[in-house]
Amino acid sequence: MPAPFLRTPMKNKNKGQAILITVILFVFIASGVIGAVAIPVLRHTAAVRFFLESRQSFALAESAAEDAVYRLKHGKDVPDSYTLTLDGNTASISLNELFEAKEVVVVADVRESIRKLKFKLDITGGASFFYAVQAHTGGLSMMNNSSIKGNAFANGPVTGANSNLIKGDIVSAGPGGLIDGVHATGSAFAHTIKNSTIDKDAHYEIISNTTVGGVLFPNSPDLATSSLSITDEKVAFWENLATSTVISNCPDNLHKINTSGNLGPVKIQCDLEISGNVTVTLQGHVWVLGDITIRNNNTIRIDPAVGQKSLTIIADKPSDQLNGSKISVQNSTAFEGSGEENSYILVLSQNKSAESGGAVPAITSNQSSTGDALIYAGHGEIVLEQSSSVREVSGYKLTLKNSTEVVYATGLTNVIFTSGPGGGYKFGSWGEI
Repeated sequence: MPAPFLRTPMKNKNKGQAILITVILFVFIASGVIGAVAIPVLRHTAAVRFFLESRQSFALAESAAEDAVYRLKHGKDVPDSYTLTLDGNTASISLNELFEAKEVVVVADVRESIRKLKFKLDITGGASFFYAVQAHTGGLSMMNNSSIKGNAFANGPVTGANSNLIKGDIVSAGPGGLIDGVHATGSAFAHTIKNSTIDKDAHYEIISNTTVGGVLFPNSPDLATSSLSITDEKVAFWENLATSTVISNCPDNLHKINTSGNLGPVKIQCDLEISGNVTVTLQGHVWVLGDITIRNNNTIRIDPAVGQKSLTIIADKPSDQLNGSKISVQNSTAFEGSGEENSYILVLSQNKSAESGGAVPAITSNQSSTGDALIYAGHGEIVLEQSSSVREVSGYKLTLKNSTEVVYATGLTNVIFTSGPGGGYKFGSWGEI
């Protein structure tokens, strides 16, 4: 007899379906929970990885920037563009020439995380001037109502006549130091002081026929001599900066400027004459291989775009530094800086006649020459007369006469020319781009 047919109870079947549905729902819910947790975690992990790569890229950019700065500061050869690789990642460095500055752009790439830096290095530190007047062993001579507003220092004798006045201290250094016939409103320092009027203190070994308003200091030690602030190496460096443009076509060995315009950087391979009531705007250093003559109501100024920097006008013909390489400034010439603080024009001659025992002046300035000019002749004689008024004078030998006035400008200890021996770079700006 066949076995009876058995039916599965309906409630057991429904129970199994319910358990399956519950498991499926749990899986979906668990997957949703896991997804809700995992997606932010993955995003955070990616963000952390991107942040680390970005920081690595920034560190690489800074390392490359430091490499460029080190090369520039230590005078290494630096190409206009080069790459630096660290731990398999690369940074590109490019250098751009700006006026008296270097612009450096760095692009670093770490696994396509790119960081860019740009900074500017200003060229600075060319020369400093600590006195209104500084003379080397040729000494300082003052006469005929000439005056100095500031301190004066000389390695040679300081002599005066006919109502001269130094509105500050006066030093004649070394065992041969001599102050004779000078009126100073400050103190005096010299081995011998005579025929003078010193409003404050006097430091000396020998004194005679001198009125002292302050304290006498007999048996004072002689002050040490001091070198001038600009070396021939610095002059050569500035000359090199001028050579980006060369003027060699000179009819009758003379380059004439008789219309207003811009000048520099330039090397002029002959004499230079500026005349005719013109305005010459300096945009760089000027080196003249010959004599310089400036006359007839001209204005020599620095382009405002130069900013807080100074520029040089140099007369230097290496083959003729005894009778040539001279500068003559006359007829109401005015010198103007860029308009920024501590911007001056350095008028410089490399004539060496005075140092060699000759009588050819290196620089002469007269007839109301005024303004933001620094006058320098490290090997020659400077003669200022007839109402010339300048900011600072330094030379092997100095002669001031006929109402000449030197008015020292504060800040000359930080005058910015350009780098060279003793110079360097400083940060002008820095930032990420």
